[in-house]
Amino acid sequence: MNDIIKSIEAEQLKENVDQFNVGDTVKVYGKIKEGNRERIQVFEGIVVKRQGGSSRETFTVRKTSNGIGVEKTWPLHSPNVEKIEVVRRGKVRRAKLNYLKGRVGKRAKVKEVIR
Repeated sequence: MNDIIKSIEAEQLKENVDQFNVGDTVKVYGKIKEGNRERIQVFEGIVVKRQGGSSRETFTVRKTSNGIGVEKTWPLHSPNVEKIEVVRRGKVRRAKLNYLKGRVGKRAKVKEVIR
């Protein structure tokens, strides 16, 4: 039974996944259905966490919109995620950046890696 589930999940994996880490600022191009029309909407923010593995891997992106923090969790291998574009690389020492939720303004920034 376990082999059947693994084979189904292996079929759903994307061939090329964009390389990004926690702390990076990314643009996620997500497909949105409105009635019978489909469009792409961009969600730009800091990657707060990545968790899971294989086809079940997810990542959470946080941004502030009109002074309110908004977090959205995306499955990495979802067909609704068109592409992930890295805007800025961040330097962090944690796997999960939950401390950003309590911060506002300049304190909510992540240092940038210059390469």
